[in-house]
This record gives sequence, C-alpha cells and structure tokens, in this order.
Amino acid sequence: MTTDSKLSEKMFISKTITLPRLNRLRPSLEGTALKIMEESGELAQAIGKLRGLSGELQCLEEEEAMQMVARELVDVAQTAVTMMFVLEEQYGIDLEAILKEHLTKLRDKGYCD
Repeated sequence: MTTDSKLSEKMFISKTITLPRLNRLRPSLEGTALKIMEESGELAQAIGKLRGLSGELQCLEEEEAMQMVARELVDVAQTAVTMMFVLEEQYGIDLEAILKEHLTKLRDKGYCD
C-alpha cells in the first residue's frame, strides 16, 4: 500500500451539498420547524410505501421508490438549511461555531476521524 493510499484511507470523508437561501419566502422559526416535520413525514411515507408499511401493495419498482426517497430527503435538507438561515439572520446564531462543535462531538464519539 502506498503512502497516498494510507493517507486517503485516513482522510475525513464527507459529502458537501450546497442548497440556496430561498429569497421569495419570509420563513419564521415556527413555520420552518413545522415544514421540517411535514417534509420528514413525506420522507417516512416514501420509505413506508417502498417497504409496504402503509398497508398498500408495493406498486413502485425499487429504483423509482429510491428516487422518491431521495427527492423527499432533499426537501428535508432544503427546509433544514432554510431554518439555519432563519437562526442566523433572525436570531444571530453562529452556525459555523455550531457546526464545528458538532464535528468535534462526532469525532469524540468515534463516529468519524
């Protein structure tokens, strides 16, 4: 194994997703929290349909169902990002500091390097 291979194995692997600040909305903290719950419910519903947990016969092919799950997950992520903008802009929360704390917590728990 080369030195480069060893280094790449030890590197922190992450996924970077850039989602926009939505500029045609005036979201409140409460409204955004409710929207996160709504979108999370839609994600759960999509997973339930895939697994037959809703009492319905599974009528979607797995690939189509996974596309639905992915779309709903992105909706959840967009709404969470919107809430981050609300926290920063309306409440002065330093999300960079919160994210650093979060990464430290994950490392301390051994979830990532």
